Amino acid sequence: MNTSYNWIKSYVPGLAAGNQEYFDKMTLSGTKVEGFAALDKNLEKIVVGRIEKLEPHPNANKLVVCQVNVGGPEPLQIVTGAPNAAEGQTVIVVLDGGKVAGDHDGHLPEEGVPIKAGALRGVPSAGMMCSVEELGFEHSYFPEAPENGIYVFPEGSNVKPGDDALAALGLHDTVFEYEITSNRVDCYSVLGIAREAAATFRLPFVPPVVPQTGNAEKASDYVSVEVKDTDLCPRYTARVVKNIKFGPSPKWMQERLRASGIRPINNLVDITNYVMEEYGQPMHAFDYDLIAGHKIVVRRAENGEKFVTLDGQERTLDDRMLMICDGEKAIGIAGIMGGENSKITDDVKTMVFESACFDGTNIRLSAKRLGLRTEASGKFEKGLDPENALAAIDRACALVEELGCGEVVGGCVDVYTKKPVPREIPFRPDWINRFLGTDISEETMLSYFPPLALEYDAARGAVKIPTFRQDLEGEADLAEEVARFYGYDNIPTTLPTGEATAGKLSYKQRVEALASDVMEYCGFSQSMNFSFESPKVWDKLRLPSDSKLRQAVTILNPLGEDYSIMRTLPLGGMLGSLATNFSRRNKNVKLYELANIYLPKALPLSELPDERRQLCFGAYGETDFFALKAAAEEFLRKAGLKDPLEYENTGEYPFLHPGRQAVIRYQETGIGYLGEVHPVTAEAFGIGERTAVAVLDLPAILPFTNLDNRHYEGLARFPAVSRDLALVMDKSMPVGSVEKMLRQRGGRLLESVQLFDVYEGAQLDEGKKSVAYSIVLRAKDRTLEEKDITGVMNKILNGLKQMGIELRS
Repeated sequence: MNTSYNWIKSYVPGLAAGNQEYFDKMTLSGTKVEGFAALDKNLEKIVVGRIEKLEPHPNANKLVVCQVNVGGPEPLQIVTGAPNAAEGQTVIVVLDGGKVAGDHDGHLPEEGVPIKAGALRGVPSAGMMCSVEELGFEHSYFPEAPENGIYVFPEGSNVKPGDDALAALGLHDTVFEYEITSNRVDCYSVLGIAREAAATFRLPFVPPVVPQTGNAEKASDYVSVEVKDTDLCPRYTARVVKNIKFGPSPKWMQERLRASGIRPINNLVDITNYVMEEYGQPMHAFDYDLIAGHKIVVRRAENGEKFVTLDGQERTLDDRMLMICDGEKAIGIAGIMGGENSKITDDVKTMVFESACFDGTNIRLSAKRLGLRTEASGKFEKGLDPENALAAIDRACALVEELGCGEVVGGCVDVYTKKPVPREIPFRPDWINRFLGTDISEETMLSYFPPLALEYDAARGAVKIPTFRQDLEGEADLAEEVARFYGYDNIPTTLPTGEATAGKLSYKQRVEALASDVMEYCGFSQSMNFSFESPKVWDKLRLPSDSKLRQAVTILNPLGEDYSIMRTLPLGGMLGSLATNFSRRNKNVKLYELANIYLPKALPLSELPDERRQLCFGAYGETDFFALKAAAEEFLRKAGLKDPLEYENTGEYPFLHPGRQAVIRYQETGIGYLGEVHPVTAEAFGIGERTAVAVLDLPAILPFTNLDNRHYEGLARFPAVSRDLALVMDKSMPVGSVEKMLRQRGGRLLESVQLFDVYEGAQLDEGKKSVAYSIVLRAKDRTLEEKDITGVMNKILNGLKQMGIELRS
């Protein structure tokens, strides 16, 4: 986006900042300026002159000697080779000691080209008459300039010898280039930039006054508008201008257009381009007499439909593109380019002005499919404000009347099907100050809003957002408005509040770091896998067809079938990594991963899925079920889970061996599972050894963890008493239930229970096993007496008896 600084100043009276100051302050307030170029750079001592007399050069056929009036007492003698020089012309003269930007061939040295008085082929020359190329501009910048020769001011230019030629040409100006983000569509206009400049420099913003225009007739009597696809065109406005009179645009308009990089053509074309730059609203004009039925229909194109655009190219359309049509045919591609069959020619008598709002996404995709990106489509694709359409067309009609281009018909045809709902954002100064780390008064904050057209409703405690500020959606956006005009450089350095201060991890991150430390201490290496995988994994894991784990989030634009869903359990990636290691003949592999899984709350998705962090680890080789169980218990113990874990074989995991799997519970809450991989599953993944895996659900574990409130306990002051128990029980009885009973019966005197032997053999009855425990009893405040020990042991023996367990003799 390029703008003329003079154009900005016309809407911000009192703006007198230098180029660099403007560059710096606008960038700091959020309107990033990429650079600027002064149009009068390297142009010095350049005035208006009039050729009073012209004679042939005595020593050169291609040179002439001119006497040029530059406003002084005597004319200057200047020798030139310009083929178009003639007596009576008003030209540009560079005086002795002056400077131009380049030479006639368009070469532009960094420091410019100095001009000094001298002699050409023996005839003195006191300066130079120059072309637009020597001023540093291409011929297209001044279309009235000759292709080869000096610049001649057109008749009626209202300049006289000695005047500042640069001022006469409108070159005392600077063009600023901005980098506008796509969410600030309001700044794709001169008015939007001027509004930002007024707010930045704390000056009044004075937009152009648009008077009511039009004769006593009604535009609706001339043309009708029907919008068939309102989802792609929320607003379409049309006005009629008759008795068209073509001519050049005024000097001020041409200067502003040239500074924006637009070549002036004629008054009507220039008006549409001018309003597009000023309001950021593209417009188009149709020849009224070429519109069949004097009716405009906005509809989707038909598949395979052919259309010739203004550039003479035939385009093939499809039903995703929006067209502007008359009663019989298409006359324009909406928001991109008009048609050759309705273009404005010099013979036009009456025309229809179009100013509409189209769906930005549709315009962008249509332009991409057609390979036709225009200035208009570049603006429409950002998503324009529908309210701006009527304001822009009224401004264009006001300029038509002001420049005498034609007679504006009264009224406007306005089809407005989807009005934007104005937003309100709560205004809480205390919250903004906490958010920014500042101490700005409420009055200061409120003073930033009026120049931005933000209205504060004190009764509701909210700020009303104008429809052109589509980027303001929440309180953080409002805080940003305060911050950028208060000055980012004025915001003090403060530490953020909460856990995420410098040098400290959040509690959740600390638990995850502990998990990594324990896994690596236990000999596991970290692995990483994609969060998206193939639905084929479900079959490898033998999940039933009705399993909830098959209800996954499907990716709309997957890289391929192997990456088409978000994983609902982490084992697919873990077993795939183990299989890769096995295929490469790596032995005794132990891997872990802190993996995210994604469990949709409903399908199709209506809200974000439940994203859970899980610790998944697996191994094959010299390891087994119990090694993984020990690693899981080590992590949970380090995390602060002091109560005993419970293990139960529910058989609910089809990918695990039916007799070698267990759900892990803590205080009756399921926190994970572990087991040996089912042989069929292992074979499906290509793992040829017995493999064990475990999964711990960190969100379920987190409420039970305790990393901070740990207390040191000194060495025991009183002696301990140990007892060994050898128990005979059924093989089917899990030792976990035995340990649970021992801890319950042992009470507060029980210090530890340690399993030290399991025996199955000929000395026992069939179906029996012998399990031996070492029990340690201790009191913290006294030495245990025999009665204390006997009481506890009797409770334990009674509990064993009730479970059908006998002491081994």
